Parts: sequence; structure tokens; C-alpha cells
Amino acid sequence: MSAKKETLGKTVGVVLAVCLVCSIIVSGASVGLRAQQNTNAALDKKSNILTAAGLLEQAGTDITGTYSKFVEERFVDLSTGEYVDNPAQGTGKAYDMYGKVSKAKDTSSSVEENVGFSRRANIANIYHIKDEAGNVSRVILPIHGSGLWDLMYGFLALDADGNTIRELVYYQHKETPGLGGEIQNPAWQALWNGKQLFADGEVAIQVKKQAGKDDPYAVDALSGATLTSNGVQNTLSYWAGENGFGPYLQRQAWKS
Repeated sequence: MSAKKETLGKTVGVVLAVCLVCSIIVSGASVGLRAQQNTNAALDKKSNILTAAGLLEQAGTDITGTYSKFVEERFVDLSTGEYVDNPAQGTGKAYDMYGKVSKAKDTSSSVEENVGFSRRANIANIYHIKDEAGNVSRVILPIHGSGLWDLMYGFLALDADGNTIRELVYYQHKETPGLGGEIQNPAWQALWNGKQLFADGEVAIQVKKQAGKDDPYAVDALSGATLTSNGVQNTLSYWAGENGFGPYLQRQAWKS
């Protein structure tokens, strides 16, 4: 009996030792790779912004160089639509409107609209796309809202008129492949080019079934993905509205 107990004890001890060693290795790898992971995440973000800017093919492999040349990050107080200083200036970290600031009561505001999140940051990142002459040719707005399964994150690219849509790029979602996942289908993305966001100062863009190609205010809903299509509609209505980027777009401060 004692021999069996001793064998069981040794077995448990070996298992615990192996688990401890493995956890140390995994933890060490995670810490060691964190810098590379952050670098890759930043590069992916730049790639998506360049896609929304229509500059990704031009960038080729030099994503960072193209981004630095043509993209200017600015920060907007959503309540006034005015530019403000970088809230993270001096911290050594990039400002993240989806991070802790979107949950803390002193840096965020409550959201009552049906968009899938209850609070949003008071200060938002936006991106100016500049041409060779240094003039703003597009404005890129980060947007997010509910889909079928979870929040969907994307960038909305507008011409310098603040109204004409050029790109709607979704880069993070959990929608069903072949259905809601078609928000990343280039054919569906191409439908947005040239559509109008506003009509007479009101949000007019619609995601609906059998939208005519000649309708400047409508884009075809995704087949078999009603909730995802509704999510896109609600997201655009919110972020282009008075509680989102509406005040900023009305001011068109990038022209001054």
C-alpha cells in the first residue's frame, strides 16, 4: 500500500512540475513576444487605414513609409467636433479610443442607441489622407457596432467634402463566413464607392434589399445576413449622427 501511495505521490509531483515548467515557458514567450505582437498590430492597423485611403497597392511592402508620408492622425472631441491634443501625449503610449478610456466615466459618455456598446470614448482618433501637395483628400473615421455575434470594427473613408463615401473597410468581426462575413468581400465593398452619407444635413445612407445601383443613398443588404446588414446600418447612423462624428463632419475643420 505504501509503495502505491509513493508512486501516486511521485506521479502527481512530476505532473505538477511539468505544468509549472510549461507555464513558465508560455509566460516567458508571451512577455518576450509582446513587443513583436504590438508591432504587428500597429502595422495591421496602418494597412487597414491605407486600404481605406486607397493607398495600399501603392504602398507595396513599404507600409510604414507610405503611412508616414500620406496619413496624419488627429484627435477630435466628439461633443464639439473640434480638434484637441493627443490625450496620450507624454505617456509613451498610443491613444486607443477602444481601450480603457471608452469605459471610464471621466473619459467616456453613455450610449443609448442600439449599436451594441453602452459607452464610447469622448475623444476619437481620426485620420487625414493627404495628397502630394499636402491637401486633405480623404478623411478616415474609425467606426464600430454590433453584428450578429459580436462587435464589428472598421474604417469609413470620406472624400474631402465630408459626404461622399469612398470605402467602408471592416477589419475585425465574428460574422458567419459566406453570410455576414461578406462585409469583407471586395465586391460588396465596391458598392460603397461614390455613395452619399448625408442629404439635407441628415444621415441618409441606407443598407437595404434591392437597392438600385443608381441610388446615391443606398447599398444592397447582404444576402442571408439581415442582422449583419442591420448592424452596418445602425453603426453608420450612429457614427455619422450627432452623438458620433456628426458635429465634426459638419464643421469640416480639415478644410481650414
